[in-house]
Amino acid sequence: MSITKKILIALLGVLIIIQFIKPAKNQSSAPSPNDIFANFQASDSTKQLIRTSCYDCHSNNTVYPWYAEIQPVAWWLADHVNKAKSELNFSEFASYTPKKADHKLEEVIEVIQEGEMPLKSYTLIHGNAKLSEAQKTEIITWAKELRNQIKPNIK
Repeated sequence: MSITKKILIALLGVLIIIQFIKPAKNQSSAPSPNDIFANFQASDSTKQLIRTSCYDCHSNNTVYPWYAEIQPVAWWLADHVNKAKSELNFSEFASYTPKKADHKLEEVIEVIQEGEMPLKSYTLIHGNAKLSEAQKTEIITWAKELRNQIKPNIK
C-alpha cells in the first residue's frame, strides 16, 4: 500500500472519529427573563428583524442548520456563537449595567450603519437575514430610542 493511500485512510479515520466529539449546542429550553424584548419595548417588526438577523449568534438560542452536525464545522460554529455572545447577548441584555447596555446599543448602531452586521458569511446562507436600508434604519432608530431610555440610569 502506498504512503498516499495510508495517509488518506488515516485522514478518513480521523474524520470519522471526530464526528463523535460534538460541542454543546446553544439552545435554551425556556425564554430568558433577561431577554431584551422581555424588558424593553420594540415593535413586532423590529423584534422580528432582530430575531431573524441577530439572534442565531447573539442570543442563548441558535437555530442550527443541517451542516452543524458535521465536524469540524460544528466546532467552528460553536466558537463563532460563543464569541458573538461574549460581545452581545440579547438573551442576557437586561442583566447588563445601564452603561454597558448603552455601549452595546451604540455598537449595534455602528455595525449596522457600516454594514458589518449581519456578517456576509451568515447572510450568504441565511438570505432572510439580509437587511434592507429601511430595515437597517428601523433597527437603528429603535436602538437610539432605547439608548435614550437607558441613559438617565447611567451613573
